[in-house]
Amino acid sequence: MKLNYYETIYILKPDISEDKNLNLVNEYKKLIKQKGGKNIFIQHRGRRHLNYNIIHYYDGIYVQMNYEGNGNIVKNLENSMKFNNNILRYLTIKQRRDERFNT
Repeated sequence: MKLNYYETIYILKPDISEDKNLNLVNEYKKLIKQKGGKNIFIQHRGRRHLNYNIIHYYDGIYVQMNYEGNGNIVKNLENSMKFNNNILRYLTIKQRRDERFNT
């Protein structure tokens, strides 16, 4: 099975605790590994001001995940994020091989 490179960025509510943040990161990392993903690279981008409010929040905690996987991994990951009340927004993009891990 061919694996593609993906980047997922999600924004957490600003009032979430550091422990809860780390638990979510580990949960999503475990989910990617269980579904056959590889080379998982996670960066905490920190708290940033949003250009517009999302559900009455003006700040958010950004987390970026780069990994190799297939479409099923992305689908499972986004379904899990969709039903998590601590996540304000998420976005996954498929990267070309020459774009990966350029941050």
